[in-house]
Amino acid sequence: MHAVTGVVLAGGAGRRFGGPKALARAADGTPWLARAVRALAGGGVADVVVALGARADDARALVPRGARVVHAADWERGVSATLRAALAAAGGSVLVIPVDTPDLPAAAVARILAAAEGPDALVQATYGGRPGHPVLIGSAHVAPLAAQLAGDRGARSYLASHGVREIPCDDLFSGEDIDTPRP
Repeated sequence: MHAVTGVVLAGGAGRRFGGPKALARAADGTPWLARAVRALAGGGVADVVVALGARADDARALVPRGARVVHAADWERGVSATLRAALAAAGGSVLVIPVDTPDLPAAAVARILAAAEGPDALVQATYGGRPGHPVLIGSAHVAPLAAQLAGDRGARSYLASHGVREIPCDDLFSGEDIDTPRP
């Protein structure tokens, strides 16, 4: 398997959530950022980049030691800006997860990594047939993807138009991302 950098997208303001999800914590007090980094590392990713935006200075303190931090200065333009900053910092193939999937298990990361076949790989987890995360973007796709990113849209249209390989992961996780605070 070729080298893959794990990416945690955590740049948004979290308007529906009531604040930046990069600052969120699980019921046990564990920062979502720490859970995300732990899932990536536990799934076999050695290098992790955390892309921050809103309240980056506050969020930086929650990033586990060993993970690299990149600040998307133009984060207000949407997820495309945060993803573009992360892709530039990673410098090659990436496995992307958003911070708002705090229950994502390391096993899902490992499954997507195992399905990757070199720099041309495009692999996405699915849950009940719906696209989700993690998403692996091989290095051959990074520059073309970055060039077409705009607004508050991620890689979905690029993946669909470039033959993403879908890997079912619903036996591992619901695929749920959290957009509003949990009671």
